[in-house]
Amino acid sequence: MSKKPAAFNALTILLMLFFAVGCGSSPDPMTGSGASPSPSVSTQLAAQVSPSPSPTGTPQIVPIEFTDVTAQAGIKFRHNNGAYGKKYLPETTGSGCAFLDFDDDGWQDILLINGMDFEDAPKKRRSVLALYRNNQDGTFTNVTSQAGLAKPVYGMGAAIGDYDNDGRVDIYITTLGTNVLFRNLGNGKFADVSARTGVAGPATDFSTSAAWVDYNKDGKLDLFVANYVEWSIDKDINCSLDGTNKSYCTPETYNGQTSRLYRNTGGRFEEVTQKAGLLDPTGKALGVGISDYNLDGWPDIFVANDTQPNKLYQNNRNGTFTESGVIAGVAFSEEGKARAGMGVDFADYDGSGYPSLIVGNFSNETLGLFHNEGKSGLFIDEAPSMAIGQATLLTLTFGLFFFDYDFDGKPDIFLANGHVADDINSVQPKITYAQRPQLFRNLGGKRFSEVSRRLGKPFQRPIVARGAAYGDYDNDGDPDVLMVTNGGPAYLLRNEGGNQNRFVRFKTIGATSNRDGIGAKITIYPEGGVKQWQVVHSGSSYCSQSELPLTFGLNSAAKIDRVTVEWPSGKVDRMTNLATNHLYVVREGSGVTESKPLPVATPSPTPVAP
Repeated sequence: MSKKPAAFNALTILLMLFFAVGCGSSPDPMTGSGASPSPSVSTQLAAQVSPSPSPTGTPQIVPIEFTDVTAQAGIKFRHNNGAYGKKYLPETTGSGCAFLDFDDDGWQDILLINGMDFEDAPKKRRSVLALYRNNQDGTFTNVTSQAGLAKPVYGMGAAIGDYDNDGRVDIYITTLGTNVLFRNLGNGKFADVSARTGVAGPATDFSTSAAWVDYNKDGKLDLFVANYVEWSIDKDINCSLDGTNKSYCTPETYNGQTSRLYRNTGGRFEEVTQKAGLLDPTGKALGVGISDYNLDGWPDIFVANDTQPNKLYQNNRNGTFTESGVIAGVAFSEEGKARAGMGVDFADYDGSGYPSLIVGNFSNETLGLFHNEGKSGLFIDEAPSMAIGQATLLTLTFGLFFFDYDFDGKPDIFLANGHVADDINSVQPKITYAQRPQLFRNLGGKRFSEVSRRLGKPFQRPIVARGAAYGDYDNDGDPDVLMVTNGGPAYLLRNEGGNQNRFVRFKTIGATSNRDGIGAKITIYPEGGVKQWQVVHSGSSYCSQSELPLTFGLNSAAKIDRVTVEWPSGKVDRMTNLATNHLYVVREGSGVTESKPLPVATPSPTPVAP
């Protein structure tokens, strides 16, 4: 990576582009003008990130950065982990977050999961999760109480999906204790239907991440819930780093818990964990990712375990799964050790056609970047031999995901970091409790370069991050970032300038398949570009969920020659000659039913680098 100052790099890019394209402004191929038409509010939002024209009319290239817009967006949230000096294990885990469009107005809303005080705390504070409705002008309104979501729980994670196929996304909250399913009633209201639907789970469960998945392809969303360890106040163990003062215990101190699979029978759920071959009382699961890793058309399940081997459950296409983590090479590190796995995500980061895997791990363990070798069914952890391995050696990663932040057509990697021990620096001087987020730009050819320090102040600020998700909250095309910290605030980071390259967005609506189209695979063929594909998915990261619509970066492609959508039902929709910088609504069996231009910067003729 270059040692030259960022200002020098930006000036160099400007000069190169000036001599490459001259002084005349390039018209937008879609409209014949320098800017696309858009709604007035969206236009105002886009204007804040669009390149400013020079006196000669040439667009000025804006270096991409992320800005902290939490306060100006009206988000006032502080996570309560219940800590009051007892050093209880759950205090270290933190919680997650989600982007969701709960009112179906086309704008991503925000959900922040919260904990609560323990029952033996001397002083009780009221803390509940927070639902923020998008006001469509860059701000949000807290609507938690009027939505019926102000239920105190020791919350951990969230999974968003329309379990009853009524056209409204529902919210599942995992907790330390019984979990909660909130059914979306419409009109901004939710109802707790946990007990009558059968997905509350035992009160002794310590649930973490969750994901909606139609594992049996019957058109109804089923639910996978990851569980951690057997912990309660009466089972709390006294651990110490110095032999005198109590410290947080490691998960190795406690027995594990099996994760659970709930089959949707139509309004109710049946727990089928053992029947499906998923029973594992040794598991200590923190993350779950869903992907068809072997491309047989059926969703498989990856579970990231903490100090236990990771699990890869291959779908047998008959309602059961076979555990394949060891033979696939994702259970252990290169040294054959079980690592402390947290967040997880899948993507085809190198264009191989197969989904590869990232797993956030503990400090001194490095990120797990497992490349899918294809038909062999094997994965190889490439992080140790790459710069990304050394760059993540001292960090502890919880939330993480693939996303194309600069729209060059290659998935990049975001990591939300933070240690679990607030006193770690006293015993390991090179490791800190609060840690900087990291972003690794995909250079192609299986190469990543850390660009964190070039992307603005939020990447220079050490925080104790946990859950993380991405979503385009301001409808300007490029993905923004949401993070929750343990015992601290949430952060909304706006992507400034990521939309200078072209893109296309898709929202899926199932008919025979589940209403959200979760599990649908979209493949695009940009004009003069490289084929890309993504799958609509629930869950991933750590205790979090990113937006359901899919966004593809197109670099400078003028249009998309063709698009295929392979639905879980087996149906395939095909579209041709789609314009860029649009959101397309695709309905199963009908193709594109709605299209909407999105306000973006005038595309530059060459890719914009950070």
